Amino acid sequence: MTDAPKHTTESDSDGSDDAADRKVVEQEQAAIRDFVKGLSGDDIKSGNWFTKLAAHAMNTYTEKVDWKYFQDRYAGVPADGIVDQRIKMAARYAALEGGLSAGAYTAAVAATIGSLGGASPATVPAAVATVTVDVAFVTQLQLRLAYDISVLYRVPLDVHDPDDLWKLIRVALTIKSGEAANKTVSKAVPLVVRPLVKRFYSGSTLAAGRALPVVGRHLLQRNVIKIGIPLIGVPLSVLLNRYTTLVAGRHARAVFRNEARVIELAAGISERSRHPQLVLWVAWLVIRANAKDKIADDEALLMRHLVRSVRERHEVVDERLAQVVDIDPADVWKRVDAEPGDLGDVLDAAQRVATVDGDVNAREKAILVELQKRCSRD
Repeated sequence: MTDAPKHTTESDSDGSDDAADRKVVEQEQAAIRDFVKGLSGDDIKSGNWFTKLAAHAMNTYTEKVDWKYFQDRYAGVPADGIVDQRIKMAARYAALEGGLSAGAYTAAVAATIGSLGGASPATVPAAVATVTVDVAFVTQLQLRLAYDISVLYRVPLDVHDPDDLWKLIRVALTIKSGEAANKTVSKAVPLVVRPLVKRFYSGSTLAAGRALPVVGRHLLQRNVIKIGIPLIGVPLSVLLNRYTTLVAGRHARAVFRNEARVIELAAGISERSRHPQLVLWVAWLVIRANAKDKIADDEALLMRHLVRSVRERHEVVDERLAQVVDIDPADVWKRVDAEPGDLGDVLDAAQRVATVDGDVNAREKAILVELQKRCSRD
């Protein structure tokens, strides 16, 4: 897992070789332990540990892992045929690590994290270091798993770009804005233990966690339950590590598979188009059919990739469209009427755009009907 993705490519036996899997986990745990030894109390308390971990986890990893990397190992296998096995293996490694770490947890760890400050690496309490190793291990595992899934679905991500890195973090850690701490963590655990989670969070255990940045707080909330309830630490740690990794992997699969679908749709529209510039105007008109409503994420994603695909394939960049705030249907119809010949490709593109976010609504249907009339030329 440190160099190439051992956590999911070196062993695809789906758990049949326990000794080999445990050895991989122990090796990676040792590497993470070395990383944690270099952290100070301020790093842990402030959340800077996460910034350092992101760089540690992804910088060299992404230099080695690309689409060709997977094709060399799974030549000709569609992404869907690989992703499920990778999620299962990552979840298995997370569970194994949870069992190895949980024995050192104590109920006082959460409070200890909050009291840290200015400590040198050498003075970070051993119990806190153990928790940090566990959290860092699973976090790195989930970040790399999400990245692997994006690569398999051919969704471009540059971890050196702040926007792309934040996107990867949100997807991998299933972070949603505006959720309360107890609500967030409750969604991350199985139904059977949610009552325990709610009771645990009703106290002041997490008071120290509120000082952490959003990502650090999210990770602490998601893991502190494993160390605050006595007697069930080991089985609960195994369960939560496995479960949260499954959730992360499945979430990444849903997000990146959907984006791959939209990218494929945009590329198909661009490839079939004989009127690429007009297609952009018509596509935007369809997307803005519900002008008073918020643009759906899939619609915005489609337009972004369609503009890129048209630019790359047809070398068409429409600066005027880029400056439009409120698109005027009359202007678009004038452009449609001015184009000679068969406009079947434009109508087909509009129909595909209308369905990208689900069923075609009444306003979109009205635009499609009007476009069909203007494209029907005897």
